[in-house]
Amino acid sequence: MRALIVGASSGLGRALFDGLQRDGHEVFGVARSVPRGGDLTHWIAADFRDPALAADTVSAAAPAELDAVIYNLGVWEPTAFTPEYEFTSQEDTMTVDLIATNVTGPLLLLQRLLPRLLASKRPRVILTGSTSALPGNGRPEVAFGASKTALNGIAEALREGYRAQQLAVTTLQLGSLNTEDSLDVDRDIAAAREGGSLIPVHDVVAVVRTVLGLSSASFVREVVLPALRDERF
Repeated sequence: MRALIVGASSGLGRALFDGLQRDGHEVFGVARSVPRGGDLTHWIAADFRDPALAADTVSAAAPAELDAVIYNLGVWEPTAFTPEYEFTSQEDTMTVDLIATNVTGPLLLLQRLLPRLLASKRPRVILTGSTSALPGNGRPEVAFGASKTALNGIAEALREGYRAQQLAVTTLQLGSLNTEDSLDVDRDIAAAREGGSLIPVHDVVAVVRTVLGLSSASFVREVVLPALRDERF
């Protein structure tokens, strides 16, 4: 399988890059800057705060054949998920950049890459969303929540538009992640961080492996993966 991961330099994206690569897949990573020591033939530098330029850059550098695109990139307000967050105090430029990265970015990138994906026998798109996109999520971050909800609309429309071409589109509605511990850290140790209140990236990688490994006859529409101790779910 040949996969492209946007937002692959750190955290969950890097865990997905490393995990799929270790499985023997050919993986291409997209990041604002190529990680130190990264194989330049499998990394693409692009900044999705300028989504049109980034989409053009990735399209020009990505391989001619792709089986999966994982858009894992997502940014949030500087004070998001803290008691200091207040919607009316957010800067306009921050909101514009957030929407560009989280919504316009995947739209323009998929416009350019879909013809390559649809040539695959099992084309897959995975969009990393958030439990903030779910009804009753209990979060006040307006721009972030709106952008992650928008991914659900993108996924629904792509499924209907390209069902005949067997395009499988999955949204990952993820809760709070432990992005400090990489795949090299034992999963049980990662799961115990902060009293077991965070999801280890190991679990998300396991889910993505399952999604990508399905036959062309089925797909996973949505994965809701909150932390077990998250009382909102």
